[in-house]
Amino acid sequence: MEQLSDRDLLHGYYFEDLKEGMYDIYGKTVTDADIVMFAGVSGDINPVHLNHEFAAETMFQGRIAHGMLTASFISTVIGTKMPGPGCIYVSQALRFKGPVKSGDTVIARATVTKLIPEKHFAELKTQCLVKGKVVLDGEATVMVPTRKV
Repeated sequence: MEQLSDRDLLHGYYFEDLKEGMYDIYGKTVTDADIVMFAGVSGDINPVHLNHEFAAETMFQGRIAHGMLTASFISTVIGTKMPGPGCIYVSQALRFKGPVKSGDTVIARATVTKLIPEKHFAELKTQCLVKGKVVLDGEATVMVPTRKV
């Protein structure tokens, strides 16, 4: 049996391993603590995220999670699962389709849609869903390491 190198153990998929249609997911139930911590880290203290009385008067009728908190779950899929450690974000387009509230379980999904061998880029369809409904839709481009050093 072939022993894997430390480099191989640290990395996720290499460009040569990817195929169109491959995907992976990450699931996370959003908590009040997640929202408060994200506000602290990002500096986004918009009361629609933190103030129940204010948020109750909005179209959402209550506090919602930051859109970028939800989007960060896509980064989790890309950076830790598929393609995984070693890949680098090049771009990400996002379209927010619905709110995420505390207690919602978000499923983030990244699917390989196109491979660009000359640049070692993978284009991905990215989505976040709550109860099967798309709350965030987008596309990402990532640079993926190759086995060739």
